[in-house]
Amino acid sequence: MPVKLEIGRVYRSQARVEEWMTAQKAGNKGVDVLSTPNLVQLIEEAALQCLLPTLNDEQISLGTYFEINHIAPSPVGLIIRVEVEVVAIGGRRITFAVAAFDEREKIADGTHERYITERAKFKERLEEKLS
Repeated sequence: MPVKLEIGRVYRSQARVEEWMTAQKAGNKGVDVLSTPNLVQLIEEAALQCLLPTLNDEQISLGTYFEINHIAPSPVGLIIRVEVEVVAIGGRRITFAVAAFDEREKIADGTHERYITERAKFKERLEEKLS
């Protein structure tokens, strides 16, 4: 049985910055630090993990909104800590306050929204779009 989703639910994760995660690898020559798209991915993964125990087997969550301030660079080798907290629940729309830190300082903060939907409805909509 799923855990009840409540405001204040928190999830934290960690990852080491690897070379493949850098802005340099995304084409920004000479910028060998964690890229913003990879930072967003880490935050989205944390929000998804935060929600997973609250979903039943028929539900999925979809990212629908992201606002992030990427305020400091993180070089290869540093460990990134991501923290997400449920701050609002509006029906099926869940809003998270998000923050990320490397071993030295805060590197990002912002907001992320996810929408909970039924897996079957989502697949149906995709099939309609492809037909």
